[in-house]
Amino acid sequence: MLKQVSLIFFLIFSSYMRAESQDLKHLTNELEVNVAASRVWELYRHLGISMLTAQQLKNVIQNVQVLEGDGGVGTMLKLTFAPGNLSYTERFIEVNDEKKVKVAKGLEGGCLAIGCSVQIVRFDIVEKTSDSCIIKSDIAYAVKEEFEANDPKPNIQLLAAAAQIAKRFLESSKNDA
Repeated sequence: MLKQVSLIFFLIFSSYMRAESQDLKHLTNELEVNVAASRVWELYRHLGISMLTAQQLKNVIQNVQVLEGDGGVGTMLKLTFAPGNLSYTERFIEVNDEKKVKVAKGLEGGCLAIGCSVQIVRFDIVEKTSDSCIIKSDIAYAVKEEFEANDPKPNIQLLAAAAQIAKRFLESSKNDA
């Protein structure tokens, strides 16, 4: 009996590991900002970039709802898009202050609703000089086999727009200081 249970556990665990180690495709956007990485990280670290993007893109984002948390690991956000009430829900799975990295895993909506099995959004704030950095946005995703012909890739345009909004906001507030 113990051997059968062990075998079942092994089969379940190995299928889980295959699903998690799928070859992920990536969409990446990079934007240089003439502001210190620490200031950009302050905006990305918690919920600032989500709220600022929602304010600036009211024609795209109808609502940002914090379902759980304060911007740290475990925080769940639901973005509702206009028009049509399509939504995307994600959970922050990594927030690394030392490396200035934030990672969120999609839970529902987005490309998950059209054939992706995994959607992971990552932000890296990479110091270039003491007064400039790169905002690197990356979406890693995997497509379910039955949807591969349709190539249901996520849209990186919203992350690119958020980086542009952050750049304008931070560079203009730097000049006002």
